[in-house]
Amino acid sequence: MYNVDYVYYEPEEYNCIFINDDFIEEIIHNYLEDFKNMETYAHSTNDSGWGLNYCGVTLILPKYLQKFSDIITSANNQYKSQELELLINMISEAMRENKFLIHYGI
Repeated sequence: MYNVDYVYYEPEEYNCIFINDDFIEEIIHNYLEDFKNMETYAHSTNDSGWGLNYCGVTLILPKYLQKFSDIITSANNQYKSQELELLINMISEAMRENKFLIHYGI
């Protein structure tokens, strides 16, 4: 998965789940500082950055998934969302399997 460019939206290939745009935008807004402190990559592991890309692809490496999980779990404690439960499960699975998580912008 390293040195691969993930610029194309391929949800079928990567078993993606959908979270309502307005909902995820609210979460990102409410947890902006937490997301800003999470190291990520844009489109490939050659372009590091911080937080989630609003447009485009964000790669979350396995070593940063716990931080992402902590943010989403905290948000779900507030929102009690089925969508976030699915995301928490996906993050847990990625952690167990030592896989990247791909976020396709808002």
